[in-house]
Amino acid sequence: MDIQTWTWILVGITFTLYIGIAIWSRASSTGEFYVAGKGVHPVANGLATAADWMSAASFISMAGIISFGGYDGSVYLMGWTGGYVLLALLLAPYLRKFGKFTVPDFIGDRYYSNKARIVAVCCALLVSFTYVAGQMQGVGIVFSRFLEVDITTGVIIGMIIVLFYAVLGGMKGITYTQVAQYCVLIFAFMVPAIFISIQMTGNPIPQIGFGSSGADGVYLLDKLDGLHRELGFHEYTTGSKSKIDVFFITAALMVGTAGLPHVIVRFFTVKKVSDARKSAGWALLFIAILYTTAPAIALFARTNMIETVSNQPYDEMPQWFKKWETTGLITFNDKNNDGIIQYVANKEANELDVNRDIMVLANPEIAGLPNWVIALVAAGGLAAALSTAAGLLLVISSSVSHDIIKKIVNPNISDKGELVAARLSAVAAVCVAGYFGVNPPGFVAAVVALAFGLAAASFFPAIVLGIFYKKMNKEGAIAGMVFGILLMLFYMLKFKFGVFDGGKTAVDALKKDWWFGISPEGFGTVAMVVNFIVSITISKLTPPPPKEVQEIVDNIRIPSGAGEAVDH
Repeated sequence: MDIQTWTWILVGITFTLYIGIAIWSRASSTGEFYVAGKGVHPVANGLATAADWMSAASFISMAGIISFGGYDGSVYLMGWTGGYVLLALLLAPYLRKFGKFTVPDFIGDRYYSNKARIVAVCCALLVSFTYVAGQMQGVGIVFSRFLEVDITTGVIIGMIIVLFYAVLGGMKGITYTQVAQYCVLIFAFMVPAIFISIQMTGNPIPQIGFGSSGADGVYLLDKLDGLHRELGFHEYTTGSKSKIDVFFITAALMVGTAGLPHVIVRFFTVKKVSDARKSAGWALLFIAILYTTAPAIALFARTNMIETVSNQPYDEMPQWFKKWETTGLITFNDKNNDGIIQYVANKEANELDVNRDIMVLANPEIAGLPNWVIALVAAGGLAAALSTAAGLLLVISSSVSHDIIKKIVNPNISDKGELVAARLSAVAAVCVAGYFGVNPPGFVAAVVALAFGLAAASFFPAIVLGIFYKKMNKEGAIAGMVFGILLMLFYMLKFKFGVFDGGKTAVDALKKDWWFGISPEGFGTVAMVVNFIVSITISKLTPPPPKEVQEIVDNIRIPSGAGEAVDH
């Protein structure tokens, strides 16, 4: 069977599985809709958290970034993985013991203020919509290539599927759907990696194949360094980023991970505080399987692509090249009209433009793997994008229905009424997410990296200070979140999109003006530090929080007798 037929079969089977789980686990109360009734087993929650976390950016884009950036791409591995260690040790158990439904719910109650809650809701919506834009774009990319429909149609199909199980099942449906999606995406990620590792090195373990030699006896990394030198690129195993930028990007991704509302809410779904720690440990293990394989896939894909296309006649390009050309994600411009593809670092002479988001998806095709493996990768990419999109959409809907409608607008709303509001909010959120998928602001991982910066700049200080500094008051928290998020937004708009520079968006033109040589992806660390400084300074100049709030803060840090979570 051809690739398209295999893709329809595998995508159809997986989508049917997701819908079946949603029907089986549909939510009947707000507790089930928001936090799955707080009854999810730690292993299941670890699987769901891993799927929630490993978005289109992890599945589709991360290996692509490493493929093109080489050593520079390691910041994503370090930052995203390190963030889970922070989350497991620093935040998850304490947030679970506090016993709330959402991150804005925690901030509103901890800082005894609806103003703080509203600011947190605004930050949650901004972070979530920025993040979900990347997921829906990933859905569109997969559909446009493998099912040969336009990106808009692909996004609409993805919207309908997510809408079904997110609206029907809420967190309960999403959790068990994400368990299935993790199994699909990790199988789809590992199978081609194992195939290609055997093909290129004779070793079935990609992580070992990554450091092995090929049939010619040359280590693959040395071979790729040589190919890069010939084409004028910087060596694959050396970085082009400054040390300060690497540090700040890694830090922003770490603290951004620990501040992402759709990740944090997963730890509200378990029975006990100790289960929150166990969930984080299991999630880190499941995530590590993909993250330790991504550098190998990046190496394999980059080597195969260069050897396949560089200095080769365009008319002799294989079928996969022509197929990806139709999506616009690979473009060939024969500048010297010789019919030969010149793929070089020199922008004036380069004739090939490759979107880095296609590297994982195109990798099995480039390597000539069986059609069912190629289709499997498509199903895995969809699972990764849809699992995270569902988690983000739940954050958006719960922020509106619980934190605004229930807590501020209509405190007397019934449980049934709140559930209806949550589902209607999810419908609206899916529509907005679909718009971003059709009109994406950038390639998937770049958009996602900015979401981490926004989370680092807004939520992380408010949550950490809320747990560990009992004298942090509402004035300090509100001022810190507002300053942090606005500073990050300003820097992002100025140096990523050229909003304050007459629309200038060329990376090189904007890069020379970066503050302290820090990229927009890393500036979340600076904005986070500003948030901490502003929060603590303002709290020192204003009245301390009420005594009962300080007692709650003391209570959530007491380890003894902390088996059962306490709801306040």
